[in-house]
Amino acid sequence: MWFDLANSLEQGRDRTLTNRARRLLEKVGGETDNGGQLGARYRAFSEATPEGKFVQVFDLAGHRLLPPATDHVADFPWPNVPEQSNEYRANMQLRDRYFRLFVRHATLAGKPVRIYVAGQLEDNRQQVQHFSEGLLRSIPVLILASGLAGYFVSRKALNPISRLIESGRSITIGNLSRRLAVSDNGDELARLAETWNGMLARLEAAVNRITRFTADASHELRSPLSYIRIASESMLRQPDIDPDAAEAFREILVEAESATRLLNDMLMLARSDAGHVEVAFEKVNLGEVVNEVASKISAMAEAKQQSLQKPPTTEVFNVSGDEALLRRLAWILIDNAIKYTPPGGQIEASVSRTGKNIMLQVADSGQGIPADSLQHIFDRFYRADPARSNEEGTGLGLAIAKWIADTHRAEVRVSSSEQVGTTFQVFFPTIPSD
Repeated sequence: MWFDLANSLEQGRDRTLTNRARRLLEKVGGETDNGGQLGARYRAFSEATPEGKFVQVFDLAGHRLLPPATDHVADFPWPNVPEQSNEYRANMQLRDRYFRLFVRHATLAGKPVRIYVAGQLEDNRQQVQHFSEGLLRSIPVLILASGLAGYFVSRKALNPISRLIESGRSITIGNLSRRLAVSDNGDELARLAETWNGMLARLEAAVNRITRFTADASHELRSPLSYIRIASESMLRQPDIDPDAAEAFREILVEAESATRLLNDMLMLARSDAGHVEVAFEKVNLGEVVNEVASKISAMAEAKQQSLQKPPTTEVFNVSGDEALLRRLAWILIDNAIKYTPPGGQIEASVSRTGKNIMLQVADSGQGIPADSLQHIFDRFYRADPARSNEEGTGLGLAIAKWIADTHRAEVRVSSSEQVGTTFQVFFPTIPSD
């Protein structure tokens, strides 16, 4: 831009000088110098032309013909021009001033001459300087404008990628049937979406096979376990059974009951993964549900000399949910607290209102959970440390609790400090009470 302006101004100056040389020939020239009128015509031209004194006429030997000696610019450095040059242009300097020079060969009053035309470049230099200063002042604005334009262009270009990322993040193990949107332009993003959709289809098929196998295996094993339980209970009712045999059958019965609970939990999770669990949503008083569950399980806490505080039933905390599943959720959380709290410890189950949510909280003074295990406690069959495997349970309780919370659009939070205790909080969307 700067060079374009400087070049344009220089070309304009060259055109001006060329036109002055042409007008000199028109106004002053002629076939002969009639009665010395050449000097008079030149003087009239010089007075009527801007910078007229910088229009000079020399013969081929370099002697000045016009203007007369008293009128010319004495100290201007008129150069010698090669004879073979029909036209010549150059930049000249006179003290602190700069000039543009144009020289051309012509015939004046029947004689071959050289016409020298000079014009000052100060106006051009000032315009270039002003433009440069304005350009420098506008650079921050141009940078800002360029940055904003680049930002919006890049945002527009990256919007399809953002949509793909959001769609990909929304796909979980529970909705593997969803697919990414594929554009019709056939670009790299479209091929990427098609590749991801193919991978999701294969993953969905694999998960479905695993889910069907788990459900089928759990279902098929329930009959043998039921037979083992019935046979064990029948043998224990025999009056003449040997004491050692009775103890063995009691152990078999305990293990069969444990295996039955495990199969039931696995079957529930398999059905939930496949979306085959029917959930009947209705208005449920969560405080009343938790109070009843705590009352039923309090015998387990008393057996370990633990203090179990139940929520009062004086206030109504309505949520939309499946009452049976909410009871299962409360049972799992309180049962876990009893299992992992030492004798004499304290457990508190409470329901309260926090902003727009109803919060179920179960806090204990138990052994706590290591910080690096908190993110895994809802994984299936995960136990925070080997010592927990000695406790009775299937390792699926918290996974089921998380599924129940997700089904009710509730958020589960866990905080724990080792040897201090653990707090589970479940936040349910509230509904107006009657």
